[in-house]
Amino acid sequence: MSGRVLVVDDNKVIRQLIRVNLELEGFEVVTAADGAECLEVVHRVSPDVVTLDVMMPRLDGLRTAARLRSDPRTSALPLAIISACTQYEVETGLAAGVDAFLAKPFEPAELVRVVRQLLHREAPPSADGSREPGRAGSSRG
Repeated sequence: MSGRVLVVDDNKVIRQLIRVNLELEGFEVVTAADGAECLEVVHRVSPDVVTLDVMMPRLDGLRTAARLRSDPRTSALPLAIISACTQYEVETGLAAGVDAFLAKPFEPAELVRVVRQLLHREAPPSADGSREPGRAGSSRG
């Protein structure tokens, strides 16, 4: 049971890297070079998961995530940010409704795990299972 992933990154090398790693695991991959292109193709390709870089020309990943969330057709689409994952990016991403974060440089296995996790999530996490921005995670023993 594989799914379709829309990979959005302005770096061609990284797009290819993500594409190859996901295709090896049986996913179908469609790519877009920036957020504007993502918004153009998302309804046509109907992805199951979208991965977004943050720093992109025209429309960055955080603004793209916010637009996807505000559109009823894509409001429930699982979104993963793949970037440097600074505190600003994570906080802004969570506020925009991003579901997962993967820091660059990433391990291919970690990329696949994140995408699989989002793919198998039947519904958005319930109120008790959601992460709240700003709250420090003290679950580490």
